[in-house]
This record gives sequence, structure tokens and C-alpha cells, in this order.
Amino acid sequence: MKLLRHGPKGQERPAAIDAQGVARDLSSLIDDINASTLSPAGLAALRAVDLSQLPAVEAERIAVPWSGMGKFLAIGLNYADHAEEAGMAIPKEPILFIKANSCAVGAHHDVVLPQGSVKSDWEVELGVVIGSRARYVTEADALQHVAGYCVVNDVSERAYQIERGGQWDKGKGCDTFGPIGPWLVTADEVADPQNLDLWLDLNGQRTQSGNTRTMIFGVAHIISYLSQFVTLEPGDLITTGTPPGVGMGMKPPVFLKPGDRMDLGIQGLGEQHQTVHAWDPARIDA
Repeated sequence: MKLLRHGPKGQERPAAIDAQGVARDLSSLIDDINASTLSPAGLAALRAVDLSQLPAVEAERIAVPWSGMGKFLAIGLNYADHAEEAGMAIPKEPILFIKANSCAVGAHHDVVLPQGSVKSDWEVELGVVIGSRARYVTEADALQHVAGYCVVNDVSERAYQIERGGQWDKGKGCDTFGPIGPWLVTADEVADPQNLDLWLDLNGQRTQSGNTRTMIFGVAHIISYLSQFVTLEPGDLITTGTPPGVGMGMKPPVFLKPGDRMDLGIQGLGEQHQTVHAWDPARIDA
């Protein structure tokens, strides 16, 4: 299933995309798409529904596809060719950082540059959404804990991330720096998370083009690895790294500026479209 939430801020309604690509209202069945919905039992109940019998809706203002995200975890330098363009060594273990939940926005929300930003960058990534608790799980069992997958743009302010000391987190969690969606695609519709094409265009020019098969650490390994350090709960999101083609790696580097447009997507998981704006709190809160 392809699950989404749409509508005015604070009044989002749950929906699903049917086989013909029509958004169908789920409000008669569930109040929201949340951790309970993403459980194995919750998803099984939705799969039993004939979506064609539910009202069609015009999805407006696409929100984050589920509510109640507990943790927004991220893996850095997870594609060998991206590590090379960044001038960094291939990691021996997954590099973990955390994006603030407050940076999460819908797939088509404006990206608003923080005050003083001069090195904001783009990163198309595969997002993994947890559906059942994972604690010290084996790699063989790890994918059983996945509710679904989504597109993530891990927008990053490189000066904050690299040049201002401390952890990467300060360059990763700025408001609007985590567009997610448009859909959460349930795991049964993704035959192999390690064989998905992903891409990003900046102002109509292809900058990133890759496939998840070139990850250094695959999805199952990442889930098993993280579950040794933190309990993964339903609704948690893991974004799994980006292929080459980010602005920091260009010669000379290219960074986001007001008026830029990003278009990005992952095979079978949908597309995102964002316009970049200078600092404007009204756009953040839209």
C-alpha cells in the first residue's frame, strides 16, 4: 500500500493510493496513520480493505506520511562513491547521526535556508520506517521489523555540519531540512530495498543518480546494527545515506540559494518537489 496524510496543518487526514493511482480516504477506518497503524496487525487490517469502495479525495498539502515519529536516525557516508567525493575514508561501521524531528516536513514543502546559511546542500536518500520494536535483532530478522519505505531529502548545512565543531547534527536538523514522502510504501511492495534507483535534479539538471545496491551497509545490516545501541520503535525513521552528486562534491562546490528547485525520487516510492527560500518563519510553519 501507498499511505499518505494530507490537508491543512493540524487537520491532516489519512489516505491510501489505489491501484489506479487515485487517493482514497481512510478516515472511516482510522483516525490517523501512526505507530499503531504501522504495526503488522494494523497494516494487515488495511490491506484487507477494498480501496475502490472508499471515497476518492484530492490530496492537498501533502504532509509527512505518518504522525508520531519517535526518532529520526540517519546514516552518513553509506555509498562508497559519495565518501570518495567528500574526501572521507570508507567507514568500517555505520556512521550514525540524528536529525531533529522538528525538521520533518512533507514532500513538497518549501526548504527554508537558516539565517546566515551559505553552504546548504541536497541528499536524496532511502528512508526506512520501523513497524515493530527492534532490540538486538539479527540481520536475518531485521527486515521483518520494517513497516515500509519512503523518499527522504537529507538537506544539510555543510558549514554548520563540518566547520563549526562538535557533531554533524547541528547541520542536519534545521527547520524544513527533512522532507519525507510523499508516501509511505509498505514493505510488501518493495521486493528488494537493495535494488532501487534514486535521483535528484537541481533546477532541471541531474546531479544525483544512483542505486541502493551500492550502499556500503544495506538496510538489514543498518537495522541490526542500530538495534544494538538504541531500541527502534514503530514510527521511527532511518534515512540510509546518499549516492554521489551532492553540491559539496562539485568542483567548484555548488550550494542551495533562494529560488532553486529540487526534484527527486526513488523507484516505486514517489517524487518530491521543493523550492528553496531565504529565511522566513511563515514558510516554515505553513
